[in-house]
Amino acid sequence: MKTIALHNILGMAAAALFAAFLSFPALAGSEDFGDYQIHWSVFPSTFLTPEVAKTNNLQRSRSIGVVNISIMQEDANGVISPVSGQVEGKVSNDIQQVKFLAFRRIQEGDSVYFIAQYQYSSGELMTFNVTARPTGYKQELPVRFAHTLFGD
Repeated sequence: MKTIALHNILGMAAAALFAAFLSFPALAGSEDFGDYQIHWSVFPSTFLTPEVAKTNNLQRSRSIGVVNISIMQEDANGVISPVSGQVEGKVSNDIQQVKFLAFRRIQEGDSVYFIAQYQYSSGELMTFNVTARPTGYKQELPVRFAHTLFGD
């Protein structure tokens, strides 16, 4: 029940992001690795309602961001589905201060995603270096992306 609320808010944030990409201080993207894709989104924790944050033991603050990672696999029919695995990463600011991200695996039904929170200063460029490894796959799938969040 509690992950459903988080999944719904993450889904709403992603939909709103695409609908108003330029006005939202958020980021979403993906990288293709053949049969696998890594999808990510980054947004301020204040996008979460207080109820969703409390239910999922997440902090809401103008200085805390959320990074969401999903590992997706394309089958022989071209159908893309989420898969489980392991995600590790770190985030660094523009003066190279590095912080490790503590990803939590969340599964609800067939959906699997990994979420972590990090601290930032408004207007600070943050660079994410994330490595995902699908279950049963020996190769690590590295992604790197950068984004600047602004406090509301």
